[in-house]
Amino acid sequence: MNVFEAVKQSVTTRQAAERYGIKVNRNGMCVCPFHNDKNPSMKVDRRFYCFGCGATGDVIDFVSRLYGIGSKEAALMLAQDFSIPYEDRKNTGKQPIRPRLRRESEEQKFKRMERHCFRVLSDYYHLLRRWKEEYAPKQPDEAWNPRFIETLQNMSRLEYLMDVLLSGELPERAALITGHGKEVRNLERRMAELTAPDTAGSKEHGRKHRAAPER
Repeated sequence: MNVFEAVKQSVTTRQAAERYGIKVNRNGMCVCPFHNDKNPSMKVDRRFYCFGCGATGDVIDFVSRLYGIGSKEAALMLAQDFSIPYEDRKNTGKQPIRPRLRRESEEQKFKRMERHCFRVLSDYYHLLRRWKEEYAPKQPDEAWNPRFIETLQNMSRLEYLMDVLLSGELPERAALITGHGKEVRNLERRMAELTAPDTAGSKEHGRKHRAAPER
């Protein structure tokens, strides 16, 4: 098989999206990287389709658009990153080519860091939006919940940071990623800590529910 056939048979768009730093939920939905998408509107499986902007195609089309490169370069990039052997017309031998590991370029590294930064900020922002509704005081004299206070302190700033990543000039985006790297890592750890008890609680609830005797 040539490189195009080998890649399409070996890698799904979902695998490529996750390999290149895009978070995909368990339903196969992700935030579309091809338009100003704040909520997951793209379905990724073997192929991809965005319900927001209509972008669609196979895994090679996805990587080609994601990095702004040609189809051949995208196919070779996938073959290298997923160690997919393929045949080359220039190869006179019978052994398929096994691609060497590709060194990530500075531009690709920046785009990966940019997507990761936006994903963390977006996840935290949506968590704060949920807290704003769940923990808002119900009575005027009610003490404010610490999570409600955290929401009020951080929402406006998060909106500003995400706007910079979405529509700012390159120097602004680079400065944000460089200057807020530690903060993003701290947010990522905090959300992991917040999610862990919820996940454990859900599993425990499921076990109790299954173990409950029939009446």
